[in-house]
Amino acid sequence: MKGIFITVEGAEGSGKTSLIQGILPLLKERSNAFIITTREPGGIPLAERIRNVILDVQSKEMDEKTESLLFAASRREHLMKKILPALKDGKIVITDRFVDSSLAYQGVGRGLGIETIANLNTFVTDDLEPDLTLYLDILPEEGLARIQQNRANEINRLDLSGLEFHQKVHAGYLKIAKDNPKRVVVIDAQQPLTKVIEDCFEVIVHRFPKLFKIN
Repeated sequence: MKGIFITVEGAEGSGKTSLIQGILPLLKERSNAFIITTREPGGIPLAERIRNVILDVQSKEMDEKTESLLFAASRREHLMKKILPALKDGKIVITDRFVDSSLAYQGVGRGLGIETIANLNTFVTDDLEPDLTLYLDILPEEGLARIQQNRANEINRLDLSGLEFHQKVHAGYLKIAKDNPKRVVVIDAQQPLTKVIEDCFEVIVHRFPKLFKIN
């Protein structure tokens, strides 16, 4: 049995981690399926070590192509060691970021081109696509303000890239959502977290009714 692959996307400060933490117990209440959560870059030990290199503020001058290749290497290991085995076992996999992040951040934000990054990731993922992507949409200014307010002691290299970069990333995400309307569902992340969780919960349950009990 093939599992279900759900990705959660969004710019810095959009609340992806809080959403996943909040929605997981709700989903488990409604389904007998085994649900795992993970993140990118990271999810397994080797990929987590690559994550530390990518996000280290000491790596501020990293070349854009180097950054893209490190994300790709981390993704490949994560996919082969964690995501694919879980999907083959029929599990529901929810991951914080996947290919769309690279398209938005490196393809648009870094100016390397969506097509270039898409081709790289087709090679990396063997053309695997999520069954559903929840894109948490937030204005860059609001997202960065949240970071300063809520995790100023955990600011990473991408957080320091500047407002113009994050505006490009935001534009990239909007283009991805527009080009993939069947896969990507846009969620207003400027709402209270409880409403964001509620909206995402409804999307997942109604998208996969055979796995979730609907009242």
